[in-house]
Amino acid sequence: MSEIDTSTEKRENPFFQPFGTLHDTYPFDRIRLEDFEEAFMEGIRRDKEQIEKTINNPEKPTFDNTIINIDDDPFYYGLLDRVSTVFYNLLGAETSDEMDALAQKLEPILSQHANDVLLNEKLFERIKYVHHHHRKLTPEEKRLLDNAYEGFTRNGALLNEDDKARLRSLNEESSMLSLQFSQNLRKERHAFVLHLTDPNDLDGLPERVKETAAQEAKDRNLEGWAFTLDAPSYGPFMKYSTRRELRKQLYMASNSLGTHPNSENNVEICRRIVNLKRERAQLLGFKCFADFVMKWRMASSTKNVYHLFDQLLEAYKPAAERERREVEKMARKTEGRQFKLEPWDFGHYSYLLQMEKYDIDSEMLRPYFELSKVIEGVFGLANRLYGITFKENPDITVYHPDVKAYEVFDKDGSYLAVFYADFHPRKGKQGGAWMTSYHSQYINRKGENIRPHVSVVMNFTKPTESSPSLLSLGEVETFLHEFGHSLHGMFANTRFASMSGTNVWWDFVELPSQFMENYAIEKDFLRMFAYHYQTGEPLPDELIEKIVKSRNFQAAYGCIRQVSFGLLDMAYYTLRDELKEDIIEFEQKAWQRAQIFPTVPGTCLTTQFSHIMAGGYSAGYYSYKWAEVLEADAFSVFKKNGIFDRATAQRFRDEILSRGGTEHPMTLYKRFRGCEPTIDALIRRNGIRRPRNSKNTKK
Repeated sequence: MSEIDTSTEKRENPFFQPFGTLHDTYPFDRIRLEDFEEAFMEGIRRDKEQIEKTINNPEKPTFDNTIINIDDDPFYYGLLDRVSTVFYNLLGAETSDEMDALAQKLEPILSQHANDVLLNEKLFERIKYVHHHHRKLTPEEKRLLDNAYEGFTRNGALLNEDDKARLRSLNEESSMLSLQFSQNLRKERHAFVLHLTDPNDLDGLPERVKETAAQEAKDRNLEGWAFTLDAPSYGPFMKYSTRRELRKQLYMASNSLGTHPNSENNVEICRRIVNLKRERAQLLGFKCFADFVMKWRMASSTKNVYHLFDQLLEAYKPAAERERREVEKMARKTEGRQFKLEPWDFGHYSYLLQMEKYDIDSEMLRPYFELSKVIEGVFGLANRLYGITFKENPDITVYHPDVKAYEVFDKDGSYLAVFYADFHPRKGKQGGAWMTSYHSQYINRKGENIRPHVSVVMNFTKPTESSPSLLSLGEVETFLHEFGHSLHGMFANTRFASMSGTNVWWDFVELPSQFMENYAIEKDFLRMFAYHYQTGEPLPDELIEKIVKSRNFQAAYGCIRQVSFGLLDMAYYTLRDELKEDIIEFEQKAWQRAQIFPTVPGTCLTTQFSHIMAGGYSAGYYSYKWAEVLEADAFSVFKKNGIFDRATAQRFRDEILSRGGTEHPMTLYKRFRGCEPTIDALIRRNGIRRPRNSKNTKK
């Protein structure tokens, strides 16, 4: 994105005119910071103009003149969507202090506009009329109409005027607090650095890790080595460092974000967000926010979510506790019988245990996972499954030099999508990994299938002066995960954009992504791309066998950790009364039955739990485990028919990936699978023994 233009030369805002780019991609090289506010204001004005046209239409309300407005100019009236898409994607991937300030300024304006639309009585009356009196609709049209009607009722359309005013206030405050939460977290995360100058403090660290830390220090104009809270820096230090006090220092910094007495403190923000969501749900007639959420989820009720947690705790917790004891035994063998294992020790001694049991470590694998080869492997997997191909195109402009842009072509050679990939951490990027869309697929009024533009954003190990970007196996899995989301977007083939791609219920959206992770430990996949970046030698069969044998190392511990996060989420959002309790005390009680370690004083997950405080996973974090049951069951079909079986892959594409949110998720899944899923495939895959008297319950 270009810098702010300080010249007096008159120029037209690029959002106001056709882009004239290949596949109508965003012209990031022409977009400047000052363009956003002008485009947002004009987009809001055009939105209001379209609504006025709709509600003042003298014709009887119909599906065509009220729900889809087929006579309106999609470019003219799509301005707000275009500018919002770019702005909020960049706010996560390439922000600045100026953008953050603009977001703070715009948030109440945009929230007010959203409320103006969703609480517009005349518009809702037309939608309600169509909902009760409409022509014969296709199943997809009917779902769009139901979504529109439910969207308004779930946002207060049936409330009285006093309650609408209260709802409007709740919405506006909630949106501002979620934005502030994210900005606080990003600022505090990036402000921390563990700066080391004594070479002895690097004991245990592989050369690659030290070299990366030296480069980080150099980038910060520091001597020595610098470690940050970004995953490629934090994870290796916690795993390899023999310096226990430094591990503790880094652990405490990472696990206390948002709790400090400074301007980035998120404690009261979290409490307020939880209370706002509860009050909003109760205003709409629900007992708690989770009940409000479950109405549009596969789980359908909090009872079913807790039933899943109960099943997982019963099956996995005994094994997770055994895994912890194993690590403690390993630590005491090294440090002495009186050694007490703490959370900042777990990663290090788990690594030593893994080496003892399987003689395998991610550093052994990194030379075989050079990023460009991993990209070829992931793209090659998509080609073997679905026949699609990727071609990098430097003529497609990007928002940062790190980003690569690809054209994607279907098996018949036709254009399918644009795919952006943004791999490495930097100052203006949020932590973590995600997939997003710049342009959703839909079929326009001329019958043209408008293809999507999707993006994956990650924070992988950066290249150094002496080596390219070499990934861990975990980073390969992350790539596959986000790529699975992108396939969901790229294969979209629906009439309406609001139901295409990943626009599905939250506890279904992780199925395509977690499904792809299965390939990370499949021999035939690894043999497609895993070659040593220096010698060109393929990943030895011996190492592949070790990867496969160690696949379930601490699987139970990982499962229970996820369950603990889900329990915390549900505890907040099943509250029926105001949250007044201390956040840290509440957190400890909420996930107590899933804790393997005692809580460390001074730590808190809530204040950095973006998924449930500023993302779409409030009362929905269980979705990861719910979807894991689905994907394990789905992948068992591929294991039976062949992991690259084209016929099975085509059915998965046709029945799940291409259908978006056009039908109930279980309908789509059963059409692919032939039956509902059970927990059995997941338990078998993880090598967990089902407890006696445990019931096999379908989801």
